[in-house]
Amino acid sequence: MSFETYVLPILIFAVLGLLAGVLLTVASKVFEVKVDERIEKISEILPQANCGACGFAGCGDYAAAIVEKGAPTNLCKPGGMDTAAQVSAVMGTTAEAMVPEVAVVHCSGDCNATTRKFDFNGVQSCQAAKRFYGGTGACSFGCLGYGDCMNMCDNQAISMVNGIAHISSAQCVACGKCVKACPQHLISVRPVTKHMDVRCSSAENGKLTKMHCKNGCLGCKICEKKCVSGAIKVVDFHAVIDYEKCTGCGVCYEACPVGAISNCEQ
Repeated sequence: MSFETYVLPILIFAVLGLLAGVLLTVASKVFEVKVDERIEKISEILPQANCGACGFAGCGDYAAAIVEKGAPTNLCKPGGMDTAAQVSAVMGTTAEAMVPEVAVVHCSGDCNATTRKFDFNGVQSCQAAKRFYGGTGACSFGCLGYGDCMNMCDNQAISMVNGIAHISSAQCVACGKCVKACPQHLISVRPVTKHMDVRCSSAENGKLTKMHCKNGCLGCKICEKKCVSGAIKVVDFHAVIDYEKCTGCGVCYEACPVGAISNCEQ
């Protein structure tokens, strides 16, 4: 075995490997991107729900925005005030107040109030059912009842009761995942202090709405006329509440002739 044939090539490769390792180490130091350690600390505090309710792509993106862009520390709805306080402590600021919120289903068309147009034997999901003539329900705007929102909820706050979705305010963290999951756009998030809700989203006129659902809003505008704060308007044949104006006085709830408005304090 000659030195030139076997040993020399091995030595050359060893030296080249060592040189490459040194160059990579130097390059990693020269081009190292400094990451603020507060980002990692805040990310560990956040619940990692990655729900997007804060307005950012996920918890990591939100943590970076707090440190690098000065985003408010109280945007994490699932974390609530405890999380906001811990994040603020990392940033050396005072935690801003948070108003607790809850998700609400704007439909009361259960099995006692409405009927089905046909039986659906396809994939048992709201998204799939909606593709067939707008869903199985007599009301094309109502809850489809297959639980897409329930399956999306990480807190078991949603259950299907008598054919429609019901949300437990005690378990709901207002993450908004159910809002995105509902193909009928029946769910919204509102402050818990604004406890009046219109439980109908029908865009049909009063006659057709009543024909398709006993609990439907007639669009009669009695609530709109009674509201002293101008918080409720009839849009697309059903009442809609502006929660920024709503005082929770209950006048609309008492005035509604068909009970389409609920008062969760009752």
